[in-house]
Amino acid sequence: MLTEIRHKFNVSEIRKDFPILNRIVSGKPLIYLDNAATTQKPECVINVISHYYRNFNSNIHRGVYSISAKASEEFDYARKTVRNFIGAKSESEIIFTRGTTEAINLVAYSYGRTNVSEGDEILISAMEHHANIVPWQVLCEEKKARLKIIPITDKGEIILEEYEKLLNEKVKLVAVCHVSNTLGTVNPVKQMISLAHRQEIPVLVDGAQAVQHMKVDVDDLDADFYCFSSHKVYGPMGIGVLYGKSSCLEFMPPYQTGGDMISSVSFEKTTYNELPMKFEAGTPNVEGAIGLKEALDYVNRIGIENIAGYEKELLEYASYKLSAVEGIKIIGTAAEKTSVISFVVNKLNALDIGLMLDTYGVCVRTGHHCTEPLMKRFQIPGTVRVSISFYNTKEEIDYFADSLNKVIERLRK
Repeated sequence: MLTEIRHKFNVSEIRKDFPILNRIVSGKPLIYLDNAATTQKPECVINVISHYYRNFNSNIHRGVYSISAKASEEFDYARKTVRNFIGAKSESEIIFTRGTTEAINLVAYSYGRTNVSEGDEILISAMEHHANIVPWQVLCEEKKARLKIIPITDKGEIILEEYEKLLNEKVKLVAVCHVSNTLGTVNPVKQMISLAHRQEIPVLVDGAQAVQHMKVDVDDLDADFYCFSSHKVYGPMGIGVLYGKSSCLEFMPPYQTGGDMISSVSFEKTTYNELPMKFEAGTPNVEGAIGLKEALDYVNRIGIENIAGYEKELLEYASYKLSAVEGIKIIGTAAEKTSVISFVVNKLNALDIGLMLDTYGVCVRTGHHCTEPLMKRFQIPGTVRVSISFYNTKEEIDYFADSLNKVIERLRK
């Protein structure tokens, strides 16, 4: 039986905060169901970035003049906001990056090249995004280490018993997604971290698909590293976050070198700045940090618990509607999921479905979703992926399901 949608916010009013949702595409109202790729931006985020450029655009931490001081203050306050949002102990543990991809590469380059040697092992799961596969492959090739894969069930759930068997003295790092971008599976990362820590193995968690859907507390998880991207949590592109325990970050060498990450420079020797600046070389993405802060404030105003509850109900409703479509097979049926549904339609090409849905104004993602090994695991070339946000509605899901039925009928003629 479907859960009745009850939420503590007015979806109609929330939609007014997102200008792009008023767009007409192919003569139809825009139905945006590709939120796992990127989320749309509320007016307040757009405005705060414009306000920065119009009123105090300047470089930070160097200028003695007033607008530079204002830019520095706002940038530093953004770091504090991120710290509070994910429950870190200290602002020095929050590193601004270009996104989740750079955050993972930073750990692979800095922590990995310092701590991984020939014969060592790194564990990742079978459902990882390419961004949490390729950096470890490159590191293992360079160090002559081994990349080992945590298997998953046909439902798309990590097999914890097999994971435990893989943990041994050779493993120098576990890197796993909190939520699968393709399956929507919510992994039991707290339990996985605890199991790894019993053997003093650090864990990196890719939270790119998690922080926008659920409350994340890195201190409670006891994660050694946690990363996410601004643009997936209603903020601007080009900026993200790496959280790292101070005990890890202090002993890691810089990822890049240049301005602001130094304490002093001479031709004989350079000394590095303290955390977090040690990992933030060069002019930072000031407007990105300010936009991310505003996005997180916006989420906080609505309430992540309210968002999670509403999205869960929409996921249940969308799953019900899709189950009635002839020939559909959902890929990823884990007991714990966020608002992602990937599916295939018997004998039809996912790309064709996506292209034709666009003629109805419906935006979905098609293909392998940067998870080619996962597609191989399920023996499929790709899927159609629907990913839902709190600004979506039951009416949009109805329209999508009706449009999908029309597309399937047209493609089968």
